[in-house]
Amino acid sequence: MSKSPRRSPLTELNRLIKDNRLAEYPSPNLVLGMRPVVFASGTSRWLWEQQPSNVLNPFGTVQGGYLAVLIDEMFSTAIASVLEVEEWAMTAEFKINFLRALNPQPLNGDARVLRRTRLLAFLEAQIIDQNGVVAVTATSTWAIMRP
Repeated sequence: MSKSPRRSPLTELNRLIKDNRLAEYPSPNLVLGMRPVVFASGTSRWLWEQQPSNVLNPFGTVQGGYLAVLIDEMFSTAIASVLEVEEWAMTAEFKINFLRALNPQPLNGDARVLRRTRLLAFLEAQIIDQNGVVAVTATSTWAIMRP
């Protein structure tokens, strides 16, 4: 009797993203209020509707490290949507530009894969404030691995 191949947890996570199963997406950052809105081929959209007080700096604005966490979530879900079975990717480089300080408010973020080769992927992202103003931009390079 032949056994069906077991899929790795990473393969299952990538499938969940490809199938846009938002409610099933696991992340420790969901407790901060960050949540995915849409997963699509090569893109992801996230909403951070309300920031908890512990992510604010002494000036009362959102601390940049937490914005980087949101962008990393956006990048990781965008790249996962274009990976093949058993492939995985990791950040090779990440650049973030903080264009303005952000007071606690609803934030929308979009990420997209600009180009994917066999070994690398190039992505861009932005976070937009509740007034539709781009507040943060980022680019990233991801290394694509195979078993």
